Amino acid sequence: MLVLDIQRRLLALGYDLGKSGPAKDGVDGDLGEVSQTAILAALETGKSAPAKPATPATPPKPAIVGSAVPMDWTPAATMKRIIVHWTAGAHRASAVDKSHYHLLIEGDGSLVRGKPSIDLNAATGVKPGYAAHTLNCNTGSIGVSLCCMAGAIESPFHAGVAPMTREQWDELPLVLADLCRRYRIPVGASTVLSHAEVQSTLKIAQRGKWDIARLAFDPGVVGAKAIGDLIRKRTAALLEAAT
Repeated sequence: MLVLDIQRRLLALGYDLGKSGPAKDGVDGDLGEVSQTAILAALETGKSAPAKPATPATPPKPAIVGSAVPMDWTPAATMKRIIVHWTAGAHRASAVDKSHYHLLIEGDGSLVRGKPSIDLNAATGVKPGYAAHTLNCNTGSIGVSLCCMAGAIESPFHAGVAPMTREQWDELPLVLADLCRRYRIPVGASTVLSHAEVQSTLKIAQRGKWDIARLAFDPGVVGAKAIGDLIRKRTAALLEAAT
């Protein structure tokens, strides 16, 4: 829903978002490459949309960070990184799911709070009841998980009975940008990463975890790094747009 608001604002400023969506104007709720490019273009001083010369040289920057995660879900703590997972379960968060992650995104894009508080995983040392979401890498790590991919198979790829949805994918960068801002976590390969990247990037063995190495709705994107880079690009674009 927030993505649609961003796209409508960009359209009103004269930016071409393509022909997708019900009205064939690019307003489709998917924060894809075209929308991200428009956001970045809107931030460049003096660059206005060619279709409407009257567009101001420096359009107002959309307020797109700060409302995804309720403030009382983010207690003060020193945190080093955010690790993104999928639950390998259904589209709704189960009690077990909630016990392992700080934040979960259900199949319809709804954000759910996990049982452990983020500050229990503080970089100063984990406390009883912390979220055990990543093997030997929980200290200073916020765990965000998409509720999906029950029965998924890595190779040959099969998304299982609860494939990741676009609604979850679109909500993810909004949540990550919000957490990065609040905990002053810079967006980088070692600070915002998927579980599948932990072993190669942080050199901490993870027993073959492959979340997130495939997108159920876009089979053309393959590999943990490719998807991790896309997550970081989308998150960084939102943070830049909000500054």
